[in-house]
Amino acid sequence: MPTLILVRHGRSTANTSAVLAGRTPGVALDERGLEQAAALPERLADLPIAEVVTSPLQRCRETLQPLLDARPGLPVHTEDRINECDYGDWSGRKLAELTDEPLMQVVQAHPSAAAFPGGESMRSMQSRAAEAVREWNARVERDHGADAVYLMCSHGDIIKSLVAEALGLHLDLFQRISVEPCSVTVIRYTRLRPFLVRLGDTGDFASLVPREEPPAEDATVGGDAGAR
Repeated sequence: MPTLILVRHGRSTANTSAVLAGRTPGVALDERGLEQAAALPERLADLPIAEVVTSPLQRCRETLQPLLDARPGLPVHTEDRINECDYGDWSGRKLAELTDEPLMQVVQAHPSAAAFPGGESMRSMQSRAAEAVREWNARVERDHGADAVYLMCSHGDIIKSLVAEALGLHLDLFQRISVEPCSVTVIRYTRLRPFLVRLGDTGDFASLVPREEPPAEDATVGGDAGAR
């Protein structure tokens, strides 16, 4: 079965303003995010990418544009099932405001029971994304062969949930996974089991440098902003 490259979109204006963007329209890459996107074609230059699949949101499309410019004719498809989690009434709110919401404790410690008011549950988010991957695996194998490589550009919580699913981890453990903006995660699927061969690879270790403020003990809903 195919190898899937999962790219989280580059750093966005919502990441740097600590806002939970969700599906709010008009959220673009910031200056750093555009730099990350511009570097993506060279990072992936040696890979024979057969197809590109993207979330419909602007920040994912902007992340992919340099890659598509570098590879004219590369097929690109929009897939609603790898769209950002629908955070409902939480969308567009400052993350600092959400910290004291009782639901935040559930999101952190028991996400399989978390459902966002006016939005979707985290279980349904994972289910739709995993279903999309299974269907795209079959389609890419049919059209390009079992050794094909294809790419999906999506969002932090989506990618983390797909990694958890590939590793056989309960969704309640997915907050232990971290993927930075424009990081590359790779899952190789086989007949019997998937293999996680890259996780959150940016080629940059700046985010590991100790910071003046202690690292947060909670996971950032939607994914953190990476190295500043």
